[in-house]
Amino acid sequence: MATAQHDTTPYWSTSATFPQFAKLAGNADADVVVVGGGITGLTTAYLLAKAGTRVVVLERGRCAAIDTGHTSAHLTMVTDTRLGTLVTNFGRSHGQAVWDAGLAAIATIDDIVREHAIDAGFEWVDGYLHARFGDGASDQRKHLEADAMLAGELGFDAEYIESVPLVGRPGVRFANQARIHPRQYLAGVAKAIVALGGRIYEHSEADEFCEGPRRVKANGHTVTCADVVIATHNPVVGFGGTAGATLFQTKLALYTSYVIAGRVANGVVPDALWWDTGDPYQFVRVDPHQDYDVVMLGGEDHKTGQEDDTEACYRRLEEHLRVIVPDIELTHRWSGQVIETPDGLPYIGQSADHQYSATGYAGNGLTFGTLAGVIISDAILERSNPWTELFDPSRKALTRGLWDYVKENVDYPYYMIRDRFAGADAKSVRAVRRGQGKVIERNGAKVAAYRDTAGTATLRSAICTHMGCTVGWNAAERTWDCPCHGSRFTTSGKVISGPAETPLSDVD
Repeated sequence: MATAQHDTTPYWSTSATFPQFAKLAGNADADVVVVGGGITGLTTAYLLAKAGTRVVVLERGRCAAIDTGHTSAHLTMVTDTRLGTLVTNFGRSHGQAVWDAGLAAIATIDDIVREHAIDAGFEWVDGYLHARFGDGASDQRKHLEADAMLAGELGFDAEYIESVPLVGRPGVRFANQARIHPRQYLAGVAKAIVALGGRIYEHSEADEFCEGPRRVKANGHTVTCADVVIATHNPVVGFGGTAGATLFQTKLALYTSYVIAGRVANGVVPDALWWDTGDPYQFVRVDPHQDYDVVMLGGEDHKTGQEDDTEACYRRLEEHLRVIVPDIELTHRWSGQVIETPDGLPYIGQSADHQYSATGYAGNGLTFGTLAGVIISDAILERSNPWTELFDPSRKALTRGLWDYVKENVDYPYYMIRDRFAGADAKSVRAVRRGQGKVIERNGAKVAAYRDTAGTATLRSAICTHMGCTVGWNAAERTWDCPCHGSRFTTSGKVISGPAETPLSDVD
């Protein structure tokens, strides 16, 4: 099936159904009104409803149909801004925090899919950053090797490889990225919201925001509430006032991005994610089916309204995709809009009294949209969150160079599972020098390996016996320290201080 010349219906819309919801037809009361039924709005509504909050979602059209419906669904913690640039601009703690936040967002999606048995094709897959076609491989190799080393130092599972699958270019493999069908996923989330007592209204545009009492009007009816979440991708004015909204808009740059998709035989393209080092970059992902796979290629970004020949954007993508996958049968093409900020990080947080908003996701809409739901719901529920200051529009955390966000947030639930995604320091005992300790991978397990000055290696399980976090090597004290709750162990695994009460386990 060939693509229709002017049909730009996204693949997601033709491959999934979404439950329909009625219009707002009467006045209502709620604790929180969420304006917008995309990834940000529905995630926020779900997390609030799960916590027992009375939630009303107002969507001006159909849920998951506009910005989320036009995504490429490239689900990764790896930001458009390279990790090295984040570290250079903001510092190592901040760089790690940004990627940690993305990884936590993907883990949140995984948890929701599992809890509600949502059939959305979610799968953890590898992601590959690779040298752009046409650029000299030798020119890129040094930078890519540095990317892999820095990611590993910050605790992410990354490795440099000389030839990336499918493209045959040097690059970096990042483990624990993911793929998902976004509309099928959000259909499941919407059903879960309703089952938890939340209310969703479609064709109900929020057209007036009033104070005293706080309320939102749609379809001539009023929803009274305590808090409002603006989840409209490009934020509406809400309670912030026209002047404030206009000033905020000057911080945002809107870009149009293009995607083409087509069918190939099963297994022709590995189940993974790819994106290159270009600016703007191009990216590839797969949506597997029983009888065929759908391969998508996206890119050709430009500022919205500043490209006369938009057909040429599709043609260039088609030419490039046929180089990578010559036998592809093109079926879909569409475009979406991405919003960028000056420093490459999204704005998530309070935009007025009792009003929260999120925007500026760049090429990571599903990741940052989910993260926004986590941060905003935590704020409304008055729970601490490690990334609140980092993504706040005022960026207060970025002015504190000594900010140790991991130390300050060790009790946040994410750190109980981070180590399931983190990379080991090394792959072999041979990498451990005399007088040094490293966490290594051995037979699929994480091992705390120490080599004394005489060259004898001591191996213990790297899993803290308190609550299962992975210990880290303290070079100054020559101890194994747990980053989650502070337990400390000797090089032989004995407990120095709790809350752990038993030593690190022996390993074979």
